[in-house]
Amino acid sequence: MLADATARSGGTATAIPQAPAQMTATERAAVVTVPVTPQPSVAPTGLAARCTRALLSPWSRLSLLLVLLAGAASSVLLFHPQRLLSNGWPPQLTGATAALVFAAAYGLCSVAFVPRPLLNLAAGALFGSQLGTGAALAGTVLGAGISFGLGRVLGQDALRPLLRGRWLRAADGQLSRHGFRSMMAARLFPGLPFWGVNYCAAVSRMRWTPFLLATALGSLPNTAAYVVAGARASSPTSPAFLIAMACIALPALGGAVVAWRKRHHLRAR
Repeated sequence: MLADATARSGGTATAIPQAPAQMTATERAAVVTVPVTPQPSVAPTGLAARCTRALLSPWSRLSLLLVLLAGAASSVLLFHPQRLLSNGWPPQLTGATAALVFAAAYGLCSVAFVPRPLLNLAAGALFGSQLGTGAALAGTVLGAGISFGLGRVLGQDALRPLLRGRWLRAADGQLSRHGFRSMMAARLFPGLPFWGVNYCAAVSRMRWTPFLLATALGSLPNTAAYVVAGARASSPTSPAFLIAMACIALPALGGAVVAWRKRHHLRAR
């Protein structure tokens, strides 16, 4: 049975067959279904689309990262956050609230290349050993997470194709496959720049969880030593101050010896 349903367009009419309500299985199988081929989507080629692709390209994002870091470093030179050591903390902020605000400021300052020992000493001088250690460690993890996120989003796509040298590929493989262990060693080993380790980890395929966890655990000894030294700086002959200074000096000396021996070994090869 055919229904005389017609679709009119431009003076033409097309008869559309309509299947009866009662149709056997054989008749249904005989119905031919014509597949509809989807039309390929056409990427926009206008000026706005080209500008968007250029702005989102890996090298554009890397340029944005460099501009952000340069601006952060310039703001540090302009505002001098080391004044915390001499001027103290605003008196209206006290207790846990002040520690939280300090941790946030610590994280931002560490992203802007402010030396962490200076910030750790300030934490001890302002909040004492216990609260200062907690605030400094929270700021350390926050700053590392911000740097890692910026490097991962803005720099990884542009820098990964440049990892062609043997040493660079070996370092990338170590960080990617053994993220927690590698980051723990990097945080415990003195002398490695905090920001440099963050961005190297961001370029690798290390995951967020081992990076942040290893940063917190590996940074704790050195952070606590500086905070205690800052808290007891008024009594430099106290046992706590002397122990803290020993905990700072001995790892630094050991790291220098290891670095020198490795350098000599590489030159001999």
